[in-house]
Amino acid sequence: MIDRLIAKIQETKAPIVVGLDPMLSYVPEQVQQKAFAEYGETLAGAAEAIWQFNKEIVDKTYDLIPAVKPQIAMYEQFGIEGLQAYKKTVDYCKSKGLVVIGDVKRGDIGSTSAAYAVGHLGKVQVGSRTYAGFDEDFATVNPYLGSDGVKPFIEVCKQEKKGIFVLVKTSNPSSGEFQDRRIDGKPLYELVGEKVAQWGEEHMGDSYSYVGAVVGATYPEQGKTLRKVMPKAFILVPGYGAQGGKGKDLIHFFNEDGLGAIVNSSRGIIAAWKQEAYAKYGAENFGEASRAAVEAMIADIRGALEGEL
Repeated sequence: MIDRLIAKIQETKAPIVVGLDPMLSYVPEQVQQKAFAEYGETLAGAAEAIWQFNKEIVDKTYDLIPAVKPQIAMYEQFGIEGLQAYKKTVDYCKSKGLVVIGDVKRGDIGSTSAAYAVGHLGKVQVGSRTYAGFDEDFATVNPYLGSDGVKPFIEVCKQEKKGIFVLVKTSNPSSGEFQDRRIDGKPLYELVGEKVAQWGEEHMGDSYSYVGAVVGATYPEQGKTLRKVMPKAFILVPGYGAQGGKGKDLIHFFNEDGLGAIVNSSRGIIAAWKQEAYAKYGAENFGEASRAAVEAMIADIRGALEGEL
């Protein structure tokens, strides 16, 4: 799957991923009201509104981008109905040829970790048959429990030719409370990066590993260090746009081949219609606003890369 992701990036010339992290407040009133008219102001109504919102954004952007990253918490808040909307979103995106990164941040040990891996990336045995659960192409993984929590995912990835992105240096302001702590002269995030590189040696694609890393755009200097620590790991870069990251900040997340990183923007794209820069589209054309935001992001990152690499 890492080879397919790279091929999609090269095809679109867009090393970006759209984060499908919908809050109900991002969904225009007309979409909400249509869903509520059918299902009432219920969890099912909220989930329907989220699903229709996602579908419109995907329809307006899928030809420009290689991948999407739905954040499962935004769906879980609506219970079972929300998870059904998550699954519909995953399946629809895959039907459009997009690579799907499930932002699930799972982390546990042993059989529990294996069950998470099977549920999101693998197949579960039911009698004489097997079924794919959520069936994303990649999943995000929390490494805090060590190799016991990560290796079950790697085993499933080997079977299914899928991948993971391990949290290494996250984009949030308080990430340094733990991740920047120095151990044996190195910050913890660098030690985690070394483990990612080691785990990745067990599961390589043609040129990059199926074991990638999450490194926030808000920490460009750390990204520069980690790029060297993990030369064969693809880096998923959150924190662009709404959290302050810009294309010029991201140069060192990439390798000299122009690959090695994929940059995420969530509300900067899906809630673009609410921003002053895209106000001309209005709520009724929120999908077109998202498309314009994608085009602007591609131009920003492509311009930065062409100027430096």
